[in-house]
Amino acid sequence: MKNKLLEAWSKMLSKLDHWLDSIILALPNFIIAIIVFSFVLFLSKWINKLVLKLLDRSTMQRSMKNLISKLVSAVVVIIGLFIVLGILNLDKALNTVLAGAGVLGLAVGLALQGALANFYSGVVLSYIHFFKYGDWIESNGYEGEITNIDLRSVTLKQSDNNLVYIPNKMVVDSPIKNYSTTAQSRVILGCGVHYDSDLKFVRDLVVKTIVETFDAVTSSQEVIFMYNEFADSSINFETRFWIKSTSALQVAKAKSEAMIAIKAAFDANDINIPFPIRTLDFPEGFLGANTQKEAPVQGPSNE
Repeated sequence: MKNKLLEAWSKMLSKLDHWLDSIILALPNFIIAIIVFSFVLFLSKWINKLVLKLLDRSTMQRSMKNLISKLVSAVVVIIGLFIVLGILNLDKALNTVLAGAGVLGLAVGLALQGALANFYSGVVLSYIHFFKYGDWIESNGYEGEITNIDLRSVTLKQSDNNLVYIPNKMVVDSPIKNYSTTAQSRVILGCGVHYDSDLKFVRDLVVKTIVETFDAVTSSQEVIFMYNEFADSSINFETRFWIKSTSALQVAKAKSEAMIAIKAAFDANDINIPFPIRTLDFPEGFLGANTQKEAPVQGPSNE
């Protein structure tokens, strides 16, 4: 038994010596591989910046430029990995990995369907000309300025300065409202006046107020004014005009300014903006219908 233990111990020491010799022999290759891979990483970042600089001379969208530069940088890193594996004499292991890449790729593809869909949608969004950085859009119930388009999501900066990240697939599959495709935006404002008001005077006053308030509106012909409803307590109207803006936030601010100006003009000319009033009629004696006279309470008799 003792001899067997000594024999096993001797074999283990021999194996450890063999491994140590292999590590010492492979150490120069390992150091060279680290240096080469570090250089490849540095080279990929430099090539990324170089490609971006070259593409800046073209009319290509910024998102498409970023996509191309990242793909070129990724190709450089992959080539560097092949070189490192060759230095470490892992060519056979590389062939085994490539042989199993088909089955592994199928499994990964099934597991990462959402990620691959977002990747493809990101490429599509980077190629679309009417969808670019700085545009103010509305999609999937969110509204804001496009600050970034990558291979996973679209980043919107909302009017409250918060960031919203929408997966690319959702943006591609949903309607997109782009406020920045034209140089102007329309402001639509609704209001109502009392039934006793002079409707022609109200119309002229509102149009005049809009022209005087906004520099972009140069004449009364640019303002659309329409009465559209005999409501319960008011005659409602709608006015429309254009401003020089491509942002929904600026449209909201212009609408607020128009409301302030129109309210001030109405107050100066004794024009009322009515609000709903509800009148309750009660039957005669309703409040005292359930009131009953109480009989006097008599104390105990002393008789």
